[in-house]
This record gives sequence, C-alpha cells and structure tokens, in this order.
Amino acid sequence: MNPPDAPRRIALVDANSFFCSAERVFRPDLEKVPLVVLSNNDGCVVARDALVKALGVPMCAPWFQLKEQASQQGIVAFSSNYTLYGDLSRRFMSVLAQFVPTEDLEVYSIDEAFLDFTRQTIDATAIGKVIKQRVKQWTGLPVCVGFGSTKTLAKMANHVAKKQPTWNGVCDLTSLAAMDLDALLAGIEVREVWGVGGRLSAQLSDACIRTVADLRAADPRRIRERFTVVLERTVRELQGVACIDLETAPSPKQQIIASRSFGAPVFSLEELAEPIRMHMARAAEKLRRQGSAAGAVGAWIETNRFREQDAQYSPSHTVQLPVATDDTATLTQWALAVLQRIYRPRHRYVKAGVMLMDLRPKGLVQADLFDTAPPAYGARRDVLMQTLDRVNAKWGRGTLGIASAGLQGDRAWSMQRGNLSPAYSTRWSDLRVIGE
Repeated sequence: MNPPDAPRRIALVDANSFFCSAERVFRPDLEKVPLVVLSNNDGCVVARDALVKALGVPMCAPWFQLKEQASQQGIVAFSSNYTLYGDLSRRFMSVLAQFVPTEDLEVYSIDEAFLDFTRQTIDATAIGKVIKQRVKQWTGLPVCVGFGSTKTLAKMANHVAKKQPTWNGVCDLTSLAAMDLDALLAGIEVREVWGVGGRLSAQLSDACIRTVADLRAADPRRIRERFTVVLERTVRELQGVACIDLETAPSPKQQIIASRSFGAPVFSLEELAEPIRMHMARAAEKLRRQGSAAGAVGAWIETNRFREQDAQYSPSHTVQLPVATDDTATLTQWALAVLQRIYRPRHRYVKAGVMLMDLRPKGLVQADLFDTAPPAYGARRDVLMQTLDRVNAKWGRGTLGIASAGLQGDRAWSMQRGNLSPAYSTRWSDLRVIGE
C-alpha cells in the first residue's frame, strides 16, 4: 500500500466506440466492416466506429441522407439496442470492480469509469494492459486506459491512448518527466480537454490558448477572472492539483424525465395515454431506485415543428401533488389528468413525455392530515411496488405494469427500429447459436 500522502494515480477506462463495439461482440463477421448506430426511430447517426470516421461520416448525420453512401461504402447500420448496451455495460463495470475496492470506482457513464489506484503500489502501464486484456477476453469490448494524477489528466491520458497508436491503448502520464509531458500536451488541441469543447476553445484561442500545454501553463486566477470557476478548476487539474473528487455513489436526481418520439404520428387522447403510462412506469422505477418520492408531476406533448404545413401545438403542464409519492399508479393517474387538460384534438402529435419534480427522500414525506386510508395501506403499496420492480428487473422492463404500460408488443406509435439486433445476452430466444 502507498503511504497516505502518496500522489494520486487515477485511471480512466473507456470502451472504444462502445455502441458499435457492443454490436460486434456477437457478430465477429463484422470485425472489419464499418458500423454506425442510429438514434431513436433510426433518425441519425449517434455512434461511429473508426472505419466510418475515416470515411468522413459526421456525427448526427441523418440516416436517410446516408443510405446511398452506406450502400456504396458497405456501411452497416444498427438501430439502438439499449437492452444489449446496458447489459454489456454492467458486465464491463463488474470486470473493472475486480481491480479496485468499491469506494475507489466511479462509474462515469455507460462506457467509462474512473479507478483510483492511489492506495495501491502498481506498475500503471502493466495494470493497464491487464485491464485491456481482461475486459476484451471477458466481455469482447476493446478499451483504452489512461493514467493521470487527477481526473482531468486521466481523461487526457485516455485520449492520448486512443488517438496515438504508439501507446498501444495504455497511456500513463504520471510516468512522464515534466518536459516530456509538456511536449506531448503541446501537440493536442485545447478543445480535447475534458469540459472545454468547441465554443469555449474558440474563446480560448482568442486569448492565445490553443493547445493543452497552453491551458496548463495559464494562471488559474486569471482564467477565473476572464472565464469561469469551472475552467479554473480544469487548469488546476491539468497542473496536477486535484479539484474533482471521485463520485462513487451517484447523487440523487433533482428531477426525472422520461420521453420518446413516436414511430408514427398519434392523434387521439386514448393513443397518447399509452406512452404517457409507459413513460411514467419508467420514471417511477427510477424514482424508487434512488429512494425518493415526487411532490410534483408534469407532462407534455409535441407536434412536429419541422412540418410547417401542420397545426403546431406543444403544451406542457405541472401539478403539485397533495402528498409526495413513489407509487406508479398514483403518479400515472396524475400524469393522465395533466394529459387530459393539455390535449387538443385534430393535431398530429409526434412526442410525449413526463417529468417528476420536487423530489425528496421517501422517509421525509409529510403525510396528509385528511388521508382516510388505513395505516397498513401504504405498507401494502410499498410491497406491491417492490414486487413490480423485482419482476421487471428479472423478466424485462414492461413485463408487469399499470394498464397498457405493462403490455408488451409493438403499437402504431412504437419506436421504429428496423435494424435492431437481438438481445443476445438477456433473452433466451435471442441466444446466439453457433452452427456445426
């Protein structure tokens, strides 16, 4: 173990082109085929592999405009398979959890995590290679690993590991001498820094800060005066001063939103009620997962603003609940009441959503003085919601629910996913069969 005052050593492990790589896990025949993954309703490109990037296909390109090019260049497109991606992400994170204690692992997103090795004596490059090999062997996902003394430097190291082949997918910035580190960062544009992006990089360029080395050499106090305190923290992190802690437990959400565009237009109140029920079932499940209750419910519906020939109407409304709750049935009733209030006939609706607000811990909910329900009623409802969540966790979302929200199968408004791959790892009927 390192001494308590040992310098920090943070690793960022990131899966390469995660959605595309997940599709390849069970399709090795596509190893050298350019892949893209499409957004909801197969609208636009949301993930590209390295082969597609080399062909010049931009992110968010509309798929209908790319179909001819894809046919000519052999690009294969997949609809977003959230079930597959979620399961592979859980497997990925379970492999990473073998390298550090729970308190030293931060799951940052579906395809990347921070690992704090400060309390371990390790050869960073060697352990990075082990992580790469084990994740690939156990999940099929290719990853890159970056080490730094702060989270921002770890992010930068991962970028280097991914973009510069000489590092072979593992970059340890903590092992570089100061002169070598400056030379490396001088060759990287400032927009590649975690949290900077295109718009801020243009402002930094006006201040003659064009590379990561330039930003690292800047005076943090002057940066704060001219820009923001957030960018000041970024500069200090680049200088090796830890300003961003590891978040091993996600903070409770302040609001929960569930929405999705329809695969086909919806016109009637009865048709709109189905997706509202479905969205609320998903939102309520997230609410219970973080141990909260909602004090307010909102809902909205939208027409297609891009169809100028259609009558436009995109209302929303929120109601405050008499008693905060996490009960799916109660929340659904309120959401449907909001829907009934905002609905207008003779409109072509293409999207609906719900929002839970005024969230507070479930144990701190103030009861209603005039509530006539017996004390045991609330306990029975809690047990019912727990059963609901367990059934859906085991057998799949939507197996059990409120009214039509619990019915599986496609509807007219269901999301269009014409290129959807099987749920190889979570559904017996989709289990990959290897021929003799």
